[in-house]
Amino acid sequence: MEYPELKTATPEHPIADVLARRFSPRAFAPEPPSDAQLGRLFAAAAWAPSSGNGQPWRFVLGVRGDDVWPVVLSCLNEKNQSWCRHAPALGIAIAQTTRDDKPMPTGPYDLGQSMALLTVQATTEGLYVHQMAGFSADAAREAFAIPDGFAAWTAFAIGALGDPSTLPDDLEARELAPRKRQPLSERVFGRRFGEPRPFGTDL
Repeated sequence: MEYPELKTATPEHPIADVLARRFSPRAFAPEPPSDAQLGRLFAAAAWAPSSGNGQPWRFVLGVRGDDVWPVVLSCLNEKNQSWCRHAPALGIAIAQTTRDDKPMPTGPYDLGQSMALLTVQATTEGLYVHQMAGFSADAAREAFAIPDGFAAWTAFAIGALGDPSTLPDDLEARELAPRKRQPLSERVFGRRFGEPRPFGTDL
């Protein structure tokens, strides 16, 4: 069985192929994406919707061999460093949290939408993105001089698929496991929270 086919989603209702193929690997090929590819990923991110068109996303990006990549790696926790040391591109996603001395509660939400479009564009490019909460936001703030009013929200890795056998045994098992999602009946509600909202079936 081919690796990408193993990870293709099997949703309850048909979805776009690019969404079904998207997943978050830990095994990355060493070759970095081209600057043109990376430019297209972040151009897609820039066209995400945002509250009042505020575009509250910022990114730090490092590619293996430059002076940014090892600094991003140093901000990750030990578990993520164990596989990210093979990733060809690493970054930090940053949300604007205040504007004009007022809180921006939708900043992190809009950053998430931006990253979602980036991951979809990556899949169309034959690339994959793995986002991580396992990093030090404080270390990132200090390392990259992130100002007040902004917060490092997630770290991420970008690259083409690599060989799962290069991962530690526990991560290799997770890498090769089928993808799963909770049923829509447990996540989409109608009149009351917890009361499933039924959907028709596709012919």
